[in-house]
Amino acid sequence: MAEAFTNFLAGSPLNRLSWLRTSHSFLNAVVLSPATRWILFNGGQPLVASHTGTQKRSLALLTTEDVRPLLGAEPFFGQGEQEGQHCASDLPVLEAARVRGLSIVFLGLKETENSGNALPSSEFKDPHSAVAKLTGTPYFSADVADLDESKVNEAIENTELAKDGSTLTFVEPRAAMSSLDAYTAAIFAEARSMVDWNQRNKFCPACGSPVYSLWAGWKLSCTSLLPWADNTDRKPCPSGRGLHNFAHPRTDPVVIMLAIDESGEKVLLGRNKKFPGQFYSALAGFIEPGESFEDAVKREMWEEAGVKVWNVRYHSGQPWPYPANLMVGYYATADSSAPIRIDLDNELEDARWYTREEILAVLRHSSGTQFSRRDYKKIAEIQDGPDNNPASAKSEQSVEVNNNDEPPFRIPAPTAIAGVLIQHWAEKHQFQKWMRTGL
Repeated sequence: MAEAFTNFLAGSPLNRLSWLRTSHSFLNAVVLSPATRWILFNGGQPLVASHTGTQKRSLALLTTEDVRPLLGAEPFFGQGEQEGQHCASDLPVLEAARVRGLSIVFLGLKETENSGNALPSSEFKDPHSAVAKLTGTPYFSADVADLDESKVNEAIENTELAKDGSTLTFVEPRAAMSSLDAYTAAIFAEARSMVDWNQRNKFCPACGSPVYSLWAGWKLSCTSLLPWADNTDRKPCPSGRGLHNFAHPRTDPVVIMLAIDESGEKVLLGRNKKFPGQFYSALAGFIEPGESFEDAVKREMWEEAGVKVWNVRYHSGQPWPYPANLMVGYYATADSSAPIRIDLDNELEDARWYTREEILAVLRHSSGTQFSRRDYKKIAEIQDGPDNNPASAKSEQSVEVNNNDEPPFRIPAPTAIAGVLIQHWAEKHQFQKWMRTGL
């Protein structure tokens, strides 16, 4: 069977080395590698570099020396009770622990084409020697929102990129996506979801105590479980026994689907009340407990548009780091002569059928899939609340769509799976290829 289409933000190039996340000796060695690169966020906004003399922007990839003033005292992983103290290496509650300082996430290793090294744990008995033999680029990430702003600014101003003349700013993440290539986009998706999870989960859901980081940012644990915790007159935290899903990063699956009429010449698009002006897209909704993906497609189409669908077919998936969704794309068949209802769950402002010609006209329009940074900021504020991050104001120079030649409506760009579903259907050769091979 052929592989599915690889969407933007998917197809990560990293070997995540998950079996080494518990090894603070490996992590403390690899974090100091000159090849290591860091992706920084501030309240979920990535640090982006604008390069001197060009309009080009890219994700700012910093060295460990650049970010070291923000990391606190060594050891960076496997911290003991006192600052500067290494913890015991044989306690599960201290595996690659960070009990102080900002959370750090090890994203993985971008291996060279010829490396092909599985990197088993046994190779890291002497971690510094093993790391010296690594070929590739290790990646880490962190969110600096809880640090002193002046300290963050000073560190950024002293980075090698800044000294070379690049302007470094934290940018609204959806707008920043337009600056990313496929390689960095996939790393960005992992990084943003992981730092967001670490940043928003500060307390143990079982007992309310603060949490700390384990496994290089891939697990959170209750501070009441630390060997030196004073639990006098307290009941043991329930998280100390068994497996708990809140201790590990979450991914929330969402079905996103395009209904096609029986002739194959029309598709149903909806306009959510949260969307900026004249923007229509595929319908979408979260998977609920006790249903399959196909069940969710049928339920969401009925709840949002009052449309019954059948012949549900999978297209592809896309990680969507806002904050941690997995978009699962489908096509389905529907009767375009049946009435549309948007009064059931009242999520949509409008829903209507569009012909292939109407969709192609928008795709060919210079502004048909374009959105300004202001549009992205509006979507972010509706979904995430008002942006009070002072770093945002510095990057508010908005590139506006030409209002003198507006398309009749707009649809998502192909960087979003909704745009891919629409475009593949509209361009018949792509849709027919998918029907034949699943590509």
